Amino acid sequence: MSDETENDPGALREELFGALTGKNGAESGADPALGMARSRNANSITNRLRRAIEAGAFNDGDQLPPERQLAVALGTARSTVRKSLDQLESEGMVVRRVGSGTFVNYEGPPRTSTEEISYLVSPLQLVETRFSVEPYMARLAAIHANQKDLENFEEVLRRIEGCGSDQDQFTRFDSEFHLQLARCSRNPLMLRIYQQINTVRTEAQWNQVKRVILTGDKIADYNREHRRIFEALRARDVNGAVEAMTAHLESARQDLLGAQSG
Repeated sequence: MSDETENDPGALREELFGALTGKNGAESGADPALGMARSRNANSITNRLRRAIEAGAFNDGDQLPPERQLAVALGTARSTVRKSLDQLESEGMVVRRVGSGTFVNYEGPPRTSTEEISYLVSPLQLVETRFSVEPYMARLAAIHANQKDLENFEEVLRRIEGCGSDQDQFTRFDSEFHLQLARCSRNPLMLRIYQQINTVRTEAQWNQVKRVILTGDKIADYNREHRRIFEALRARDVNGAVEAMTAHLESARQDLLGAQSG
């Protein structure tokens, strides 16, 4: 499956059904439509079908092709397809109807937008959430970051340290600093979670508070804390990285409390 196909639900559906009907030579056991080698791994097949459904290749209520045809198109055994459909059914993504077939049962991801989440979550609650994520993220980064990660991290740090008292520039590179930390954790799920946190940080409620907090002196304080986090990572000081990040978040929490009481 090409990147273009994965990002285009219509093309994904067309190519999948092309394979199933033999238009792309899939009846011979090849899998040109999905670009996948034969696999007996049920988890791999489950993930591919799940991605196809989540990408919108099939609409809610659509009937999936029979197991035999899916096995041909996916280049695997029918028993493997059956196991994959069992898993998707347990997740609620498909339903099976005796005598009728397997149908998609997926209306899309939750529709709560970032704006709605931001409205529901106060800046203080956002920092509390960061306490539950970022110290351990720093621990993983100190363990897993490679030399290229650290070089990229240091470049972001130089940029943020060069912002002076410019609130907008500091905010931009501060977000990138923490996002780079998430990348250094080498944990894709943690990166995805932090991307959501970072998005909420850019919303209006947070923007109003940061205008009060981010004086030139406070930006300098935060940058000293950023530097301590980076130096701990570079030294592979796991405990130091956790402590530096925790102290940084505590500073942010105290500043928020001060801004709210003022």
